[in-house]
Amino acid sequence: MRLTTAALPFLSSAAALRSSSNGESAQPAIVPKRVAIIGAGAAGSSAAYHLAQFAQDSGIPLQIDVFERNWHIGGRSTTINPWFDPDQAIELGASIFVDVNHILVNATKAFNLSTNNRENLLANIPEVGIWNGKELVFTMNEGGWWDLAKLFWRYGYAPVKANKLMRETVDKFLQMYERPHFPWRSLSDVVQLVGLTEATGLTGEQYMQNKGIAPKFANEIVQASTRVNYASNLGTIHGVEAMVCLATNGAMSIAGGNWRIFEHMLSSSDYISTHLNHTIAQISKQADGTYNLTSIAGRVSSFDEVILAAPLQFSNLVIDPAPEHTPDEIPYVKLHVTHFTTPHKLDPLAFGLEADKPVPEYVLTTLQVDEDYGSKPNVGRAGFFSISIVSSGVNVHASKPRSEYIYKIFSPKRIDYQFLSRVLGLQVSKEEAEKGDVDGTISWINHWDVHSYPYEYPRVTFDEIKLDEGLWYTSAIESFISTMETSALSGKNVAQLIVNEWNKQAGESSNGEDMKIEANWDSNPWNNAQKPIKDDL
Repeated sequence: MRLTTAALPFLSSAAALRSSSNGESAQPAIVPKRVAIIGAGAAGSSAAYHLAQFAQDSGIPLQIDVFERNWHIGGRSTTINPWFDPDQAIELGASIFVDVNHILVNATKAFNLSTNNRENLLANIPEVGIWNGKELVFTMNEGGWWDLAKLFWRYGYAPVKANKLMRETVDKFLQMYERPHFPWRSLSDVVQLVGLTEATGLTGEQYMQNKGIAPKFANEIVQASTRVNYASNLGTIHGVEAMVCLATNGAMSIAGGNWRIFEHMLSSSDYISTHLNHTIAQISKQADGTYNLTSIAGRVSSFDEVILAAPLQFSNLVIDPAPEHTPDEIPYVKLHVTHFTTPHKLDPLAFGLEADKPVPEYVLTTLQVDEDYGSKPNVGRAGFFSISIVSSGVNVHASKPRSEYIYKIFSPKRIDYQFLSRVLGLQVSKEEAEKGDVDGTISWINHWDVHSYPYEYPRVTFDEIKLDEGLWYTSAIESFISTMETSALSGKNVAQLIVNEWNKQAGESSNGEDMKIEANWDSNPWNNAQKPIKDDL
């Protein structure tokens, strides 16, 4: 067990040698393991949550410090408030999770969180339409018999084959949650062991073609899904991620924002302290194997283990000396997300419809048959990846309060007044397109540019999870599957690997006996009070 200078202020008097009441020789108290987690998104929150659980199950005392450079928990899972109304919380980034996302679903139940079960906001109009820049090639409502008939009429048995392939792919992936595969020390190895290397090594187009799925269905339905979820065409995204886009059964979100799952994870244990607005500038490995973390304010803290729970390439971190394994710098999508509010529906004429035909609530997009996939990718003549009505509300700031729709657009570039004027069929000024006008066509608008996820190009090897002794990396999973759930899974996996190593060290230190560390929880200083979430300004 390591004892570092930085840990000394946290130890109670029980850490000193003292005589017992019966006069026996004094015994040193066990020093808690100290773990730093950099990033309070899905991966970091899950790592802290599961590490606290696994360590307690093994009788290992510890202190976990989570450092987040932003003011909020959740990373890319955060919300925005139209009209700056706190009662209106709209997902800014990751919007939903699904039934097979076991970690998020179980956490939702454990924390007794309410979910949003979204119903159509507009009656008697299609729910989903797929636009190729010229026409809506397919529309559907809520999957009733008429939608099924239209699917079979246009695509034959391709939807059935694709659904079967999706289920087979997801079943293979779910093996990564269970023994003998979990926890996995190598992502490359476990992907091969569960039988997914073929799918990750091919594009979605190649993978589906090899499985006999008709190109028309792949290029229209599946590609619309890969574009809305990953801003990627089917010829550039690997096969596993393409299948993930089809796994939508039981879609749900948390009332008030999905970030609340991660907030509850970080508040679940007395042994977790979360430091917001706290940027770590440098990680320095010491001669004794511990790590010193230096904040941009110059504060230095010492830890036994460090979990880097954010993409290294965006962290501006200096790691000294360089770790044994340095993650690849991989290309990320620069996505433009626009939210705006208006009392108006989309203009049918802008989507090739007759004036009296309604535009679907969700407009997804695909390429026309003569358009290339591109590598970054090509957004095509559609000009955007998706536009949808995500909610509705009352604009109380208008001179006369009015009900309005809340729209969300994913696009490869910033949305301007010309685009908004075209899709609404109304004149939108430059000022409205930038700032909104409470009484105007656009009453409120928000532009957000984000490195949302990697370009999921085909590959069969992935970054290392363990960068060095005591230094771990959760974002290795990003180029395999990038979702809230897989980030949470990566955090859980790292947590189990760390505790397994601690148990192994404890066994070796006891002359080979298989034993666990027995903690004196009564003397643990962190057992006496709930650790607050700290806002370090």
